[in-house]
Amino acid sequence: MVLLLLSLLAYGWVILRCLFAWKRLPIPAIPAGFIPATHITVIIPVRNEVAHIIALLQDLEKQNYPANFEVLVVDDHSDDGTDQLILNFIPDTRLRLRLIRLADHTTATGKKAAIKQGIAEASGELLAFTDGDCRVQPDWLQYFAYTFQSQQAVFISGPVCFHHTHTLLERMQLVEFASLIGVGGASIGLRQPNMCNGANLAYTRTVFEAVGGFAGNEGIASGDDEFLLHKVNQLYPERIAFLKHPGAIVYTKARKTVRSFIAQRVRWASKWRSYQSVPVKLVALSVFAVNLLLFLAIPAVLLKWVSPEVFLAAYAAKFLIDFLFLDLVLIFMRRHNYLIFMLPLQLVYIPYVLYTAISGLSGRYTWKGRTIRNHD
Repeated sequence: MVLLLLSLLAYGWVILRCLFAWKRLPIPAIPAGFIPATHITVIIPVRNEVAHIIALLQDLEKQNYPANFEVLVVDDHSDDGTDQLILNFIPDTRLRLRLIRLADHTTATGKKAAIKQGIAEASGELLAFTDGDCRVQPDWLQYFAYTFQSQQAVFISGPVCFHHTHTLLERMQLVEFASLIGVGGASIGLRQPNMCNGANLAYTRTVFEAVGGFAGNEGIASGDDEFLLHKVNQLYPERIAFLKHPGAIVYTKARKTVRSFIAQRVRWASKWRSYQSVPVKLVALSVFAVNLLLFLAIPAVLLKWVSPEVFLAAYAAKFLIDFLFLDLVLIFMRRHNYLIFMLPLQLVYIPYVLYTAISGLSGRYTWKGRTIRNHD
């Protein structure tokens, strides 16, 4: 009982700090007459995105960005015709678009290899990243450029949200994912960054080279975004920004099945054991601990070791903490009506967190037809 109380206090402290940090994050307002002077390269690492990539490229055609920008799509051994689809699209677009086949340059595979190859061939000062199954808004690059020029930020993390959510599973995912985005943005505001999302990211080529790129975590397939964030924070803690503006939100799709959802989250969790930052590890530990102890409280109630009143009070306390934080984040994402889906999410959240955290410790998972095994 004492451990449960302590874990709730630690968890509450973490989330409430994030709540106030989120509220303090500035919302950039681009002044009238702002002229971006930043040459941007958009790098899109893809594997088997034949169903989605054209919609993203059409979004990039509609960018309100008068300055120079180019788009590099780096194909990581797709076997569904993604590369040929892009080649067919190139003659009909006004984009400065180029396809790079990873197989033509290296025997390496995976997202990090694709990103490294894209950076090697990029001409832009600022590198913007998204995924092949995402959608971007018309002012996406404009907000990146303004943040880069006005704040001298060398690493910019942007918000990501789901769209076209029709099923209960998809709507529950949106709420759960919003909490991750909110914590990531708040942690940047606290200058203790712990997470970001590679679907909406920008950083300079200079800072990528200054921190040694992905050196030190090449054996970990995922984490192209967060490990780099942690390394940049060691050198430039005051030059990391979170782009908190609704117009900068990048949209992607939720997983359609429970199986694919769990596989994605296990992939994300597989990098946690390799985190080097103590504050980042403590945040992850507090989340795991409170969910583990709340899970163990169920048999404790059945065995009459814990009273039902204490059990319900503990769950209610965690629910209230999560509610207050998610209320703010979902308002920002213009999905406030999704707050109701916190209720069904609470029924599965604890076993889901425990399963993915423990499964992720193995560092082994399957993703996009590949079996991945991380090694330190």
